[in-house]
Amino acid sequence: MELSVLNKEGKETGKKVTLNDQIFGIEPSDHAIYLDVKQYMANQRQGTSKSKERGEIAGSTKKIKRQKGTGTARAGSIKSPIFRGGGTIFGPRPRNYGFKLNKKVKQLARKSALTYKANEKSIVVIEDFNFEAPKTKEMVALQNNLQIAEKKALFVLPTENNNIYLSSRNLQDVSVVIASELSTYQILNAKTIVLCEGSVAKIEEAFKL
Repeated sequence: MELSVLNKEGKETGKKVTLNDQIFGIEPSDHAIYLDVKQYMANQRQGTSKSKERGEIAGSTKKIKRQKGTGTARAGSIKSPIFRGGGTIFGPRPRNYGFKLNKKVKQLARKSALTYKANEKSIVVIEDFNFEAPKTKEMVALQNNLQIAEKKALFVLPTENNNIYLSSRNLQDVSVVIASELSTYQILNAKTIVLCEGSVAKIEEAFKL
């Protein structure tokens, strides 16, 4: 697939960029996408919820009533789960929700997500750019020039750029990521993918083509 390269004003520069079919034109695997997104979401979970069991409750261990003759069930400790203020049975414990996923599956998932975006014509290629200082209004102006102001946009940079990142931080519909850290979830979560010209080669390098 061949795309025209735009400048910061949203006009064509006359240059063309060819997107590699081995990344942007494969047979998509929905199952690989599902697994990768599931892993990403699982890794976002803190897993810090915890409830106290009967051994952790502060309270007397004295037998609260005699064994027989009360007309009710026998009971020992006030910390028993059947009493109010007692421990919790099988309550949540701190845990890690993450799971292992093979690199090739993750790579296939990202390729599949990029292929879907390419098929939807939701990829824009722009010249490598920079802002002299972090200014949100410059990022807003860039959105307007590219006609993506009303859409969730993901800007893919070849390397870290603090000015661009800080300029986008206050914009709810704009995300910035470097090419080597691009994830399936970020690709699918964006309506438009804005690739910097230099990031195309970085993506190919990340997939070891």
